[in-house]
Amino acid sequence: MNRSIRKIMTIFGMWVILIHLASAELFWSNEKSWIIPERKLPVPSSASKELQALLTRLPQPNAEKALKHTPKGKAEWLEIAEAQKEMGAEYTMDYAKERSVTVKTEKIGGVTCYRLRPAKIAPEHRRHLFIYIHGGAYVFGSGRGGLSEAITIADRIGIPVLSIDYRTAPRDPFPAALEDVVTVYKTLLKTYPPGSIALGGTSSGGGLTLAAVHKFKALGLPLPAALYAGTPWSDLTRTGDSYYINEGIDHKLVTYGGTLKATAELYANGVDLKNPLLSPVYGDFSRFPPTFLVTGTRDLFLSNTLRVHRKLRENNIVADLNVFEGFSHVEYLVLPDSPEAREMYRELGLFLSTHLSSSVGR
Repeated sequence: MNRSIRKIMTIFGMWVILIHLASAELFWSNEKSWIIPERKLPVPSSASKELQALLTRLPQPNAEKALKHTPKGKAEWLEIAEAQKEMGAEYTMDYAKERSVTVKTEKIGGVTCYRLRPAKIAPEHRRHLFIYIHGGAYVFGSGRGGLSEAITIADRIGIPVLSIDYRTAPRDPFPAALEDVVTVYKTLLKTYPPGSIALGGTSSGGGLTLAAVHKFKALGLPLPAALYAGTPWSDLTRTGDSYYINEGIDHKLVTYGGTLKATAELYANGVDLKNPLLSPVYGDFSRFPPTFLVTGTRDLFLSNTLRVHRKLRENNIVADLNVFEGFSHVEYLVLPDSPEAREMYRELGLFLSTHLSSSVGR
C-alpha cells in the first residue's frame, strides 16, 4: 500500500471516529431542543421576479408582534369575520367579472353554495364538477369573499365549480363545517357520479377536504375521483419541524402561537385537537383518492403537507407533491399571476384531467 492511499485511509478513519463521537454526544445529551443561531435569509435567487419583488418589499415577519394582534373573545372574532366578509365580497365579484366567471347562489340540502361557471369549459371537464372548500382558519372566508381561488380554478382549468359556504366558528364550531360538506356531497351524488367529482381547497379548506374524506369513508359513501389539498391545515396542534423552522419566516401565518392556536381552539370547541376529523393527518389514509398537494419552502404548513404526502404514499395512494421555492403559506393566492402560481394551476388541471373519469354522464 503506497503512502498516498494510507494517508487517505487515515483521514477517512478520523472522519468516521469524529462522526461516531458526535453521534454519541447527541445520544447521551439530555437536551431535546436545538438552539439555532441567528442567520441571514436572502431573497431566493431561483424564484420568479414577481416573488423576489414581493419579498424585497415586505418587512421581515415578527412573531412577537403577531401574537399581540390576536383577537380576544368570541364577540371580537365575529366582528372581524363579518368585516372581512363584507370587504372581500366586492373585490371577489370584481375578480369574477374580470375572469368572466359567473357566480350564482343556491341552497343544497339547506347549505348555501355558489355555482361558478367559466366563460369556456374545457371539453374534458364538460361533465365534471370541482367541489371547492374555502380556507380561513374555520373562522373567516364565509360568503362571496371566500371565492377568489374557486374563481381562479374555474377560469384557469375550465371546470365548473361549486363552492360550499359552510358554517364557521365561533358561532358554529366543529362539527358544523364537516356536517355541511357531507350534506352537500351526499346530495350531489344523486346527480353526479363520484368519478366526475373533484374535491379540494386551500389551508383549512385543504384540511377540511381531508377530514371530509375520512368521514365519507366512515359513512360508506363513494369517494371523489381526485382531491386538491393546497397547503392543508392537516394538524391543528403545533407538531412538525416547519412550525418552528419557518416561524417568523412565513409572512402570511408568521407563527402558530397567536391566531392559529386561537382559531384551532375556537373551531374544536373542546374536542381533542388530534381527532382525525379535526387534524386529518392522524387518520387512516387507505383507499384515499389521488391527491394533489401544494406547499412552499417558507410555508409554516410545510410539515403538515409533507406528513400528509407520506401518509398517502405509505398507503400506495397517488400523491402529487408540489413544493415551490420561497413560497410562504398560500403564496399562489397572494401572487395569482406569478409564473409559479400559473404553473401550479396548470399542473392541477393536468392532474384533474388524468384522474377524473372521461366517460361519465350527468
